Amino acid sequence: MKKSMVNCGVILLLLVSVSLTGCSKTEPVKEEMPRVRSQVVNLAASGQEAAYSGEVRGRYETQLAFQVSGKILKRSVELGSVVNSGDVLMEIDAKDITQTVTITSAQVASAKSQLSLAEANLARYRKLYEEGAVSHMQLDQFQNAYEVALANARQATAQYTQGANQLGYSTLLADSAGVISGIHAEAGQVVSAGQPVITLVTDGEREIEIHVPENRIDEMRNARQVRVSFWALPGVTVEGTVREVSPVADKVARTYKVRISLINPPPDIQLGMTASVAVADSSGQQAVYIPLTAIYQTGDTPNVWVINDGIVSLRPVKAGVFGDGRIQILEGLQQGDVIVTAGVQKLREGQKVRQ
Repeated sequence: MKKSMVNCGVILLLLVSVSLTGCSKTEPVKEEMPRVRSQVVNLAASGQEAAYSGEVRGRYETQLAFQVSGKILKRSVELGSVVNSGDVLMEIDAKDITQTVTITSAQVASAKSQLSLAEANLARYRKLYEEGAVSHMQLDQFQNAYEVALANARQATAQYTQGANQLGYSTLLADSAGVISGIHAEAGQVVSAGQPVITLVTDGEREIEIHVPENRIDEMRNARQVRVSFWALPGVTVEGTVREVSPVADKVARTYKVRISLINPPPDIQLGMTASVAVADSSGQQAVYIPLTAIYQTGDTPNVWVINDGIVSLRPVKAGVFGDGRIQILEGLQQGDVIVTAGVQKLREGQKVRQ
């Protein structure tokens, strides 16, 4: 009986030992997969990032003004009026100019009368001098009087011509066919010479005016392809070329004015229409824009984390311009690549992640 109890105690100790041994065994800890924010690279969609809104403008826009000062009596056109070359646009009060013309006309008549008298006296004294009746000094006096009268007549004629021209300047005429796009003065207003009163858009070529931020102006200068679409003409897309880039930024908006010439524009395009301009870079590929938070810098080389089958790998890229929290990627990414856009500093090569 005693031996049996001893055996049971031994068995109990063995069971406890085995139990304790099993409890002390540690299982391997599973690595937690971090959750990241990702983005799919889409070359087609990235072209929208380089789109600019603009307006249809005329190739030539002229600011018309009177060449004389005065009070506007009549305006013969309205905003949007179609005019031809020589049409009357505005008239100013020409009373003072008319009085000036009358005065100069009388001066011309007086000068011509004095010239006729001086010419007759010169002819008479020249004949007397040839007969020896008068001296050479007297002949010179009448020769000088004739030349003075001739100069006065020429001066009076020039003043009259100038006054007559000013009388013609009191009527503002269209210098070419086009459309009135701006009226800056009304009847009853006193304007000075050279003050713009009407804007005339000449018939012919139409352009798109856009404003480009300074961080993309080089991209615009090197643009290989420009496509223009119109809000009022769905489905209509026109090829364009960059004709002019302003060398100076706007003082308020700090953007550069760019003019886009249209190639074979449809006749439905009207002045003032809203347009959208999409630009492709000089390589013919549309640039990819990604958030700045997706860049992982190692030394002088920018990189991005690319997710493939749930595993991240570091890929070097070539960066372009940046701004507004985004950066342009010129090389290194392909259509459909999935990149990490947040938490890039906490990742390592070959790590599994959750999206």
